[in-house]
This record gives sequence, C-alpha cells and structure tokens, in this order.
Amino acid sequence: MKMVKGLVVAGIAAALLAGCGSNNGDTTANTDKPAEQTDVTTTASIVNQADAFTNAVSEKGTWIVAILNDLTVDKDVVVAGEFHDKNDAAKDIYRKIALYTQDEDHNITASFTLTVPKLTVQSENLRIQGGTVKGDVYVEANGFNLDKTATIDGNLYFANADVQASAKIDGKVTGATEVK
Repeated sequence: MKMVKGLVVAGIAAALLAGCGSNNGDTTANTDKPAEQTDVTTTASIVNQADAFTNAVSEKGTWIVAILNDLTVDKDVVVAGEFHDKNDAAKDIYRKIALYTQDEDHNITASFTLTVPKLTVQSENLRIQGGTVKGDVYVEANGFNLDKTATIDGNLYFANADVQASAKIDGKVTGATEVK
C-alpha cells in the first residue's frame, strides 16, 4: 500500500510540475547563463518539511508552494515577496499556497492541513486553495483569496478596511473575520 501511495504522490507531483513549467523538449544544459543567474523560481516548490515551507513562502521563494501531506510549522510564518502567475513577469501579480494534490484533470484528490501559530500574508494576490490552514491568518496585502476549497481553522485578520475590501473569501473561516 505504501508503494502505491508513493507512486500516486509522485505522479501527482509530476502533474503539478508539468503544469507549472516546460523546457519544450530541450534537454541540453544552459551553458550561456552563469550559475548565480539561474532562475530557480519558475516551478512549484513542493515541500514536506517546516523549514522548506518557510523558505518557499519567503521573498526568495516561489510563486506557488504545494504541500503533499499534513505539515506543522512551530513558528510564525510570513508569506512575502512579489511574484507573478507562473513566474511570468508579463502576467498578473499572483501567489498560491496549494494544500492539495490533484489528478490530470485538475480535480482535487486529497487535501492537507498546514498547522501554524500565525501566518502573515505580505504577498499581494495570495490564494490559499484546497485544504486547511490551522492557525490565525493576518493579511497585510491586497487581493487575498481564500478559495471555496479551503478553510482557515482559526481567525482571519486584515490590516485595514481597504485590505479587507480587496479580499475574496469563498472558503470557510471557523473563527473571527475582522480588521485588527
């Protein structure tokens, strides 16, 4: 059973990554670009450890962060930095925390819980989708989106009324939702 689950998770991870970037069949190394300029944020950051999650949502992280199992982070986490959809500067500012796995048709196949004392959102247009954030969420940036497939098992606080007005809350919040 563990072998089958491992294959399913590996397949889903591959599907997630396939939708996030492509090398158009080019398997040659890029020797024209110095190593320090290599773009490491073009694909999803798939994490299963607290430190990896914290790094992935930092200013130096990726535009999309996915977890493939329940994850507990024992310290406060800040989602920071400006990112664009699929890391394409021509696209809208966008960031996503994916708390789920999906099939090839983008149907959610499993949802996960991210447990954190406090999650502070400083990245504009952050979307939380497909699972549960267990802990309080503090939103300081415009355009926060809690997808209908997501839950905040805790309180949702906004830095001010303008930030709250720019948010789209289709998911469930078990605690208070207010400006604080």
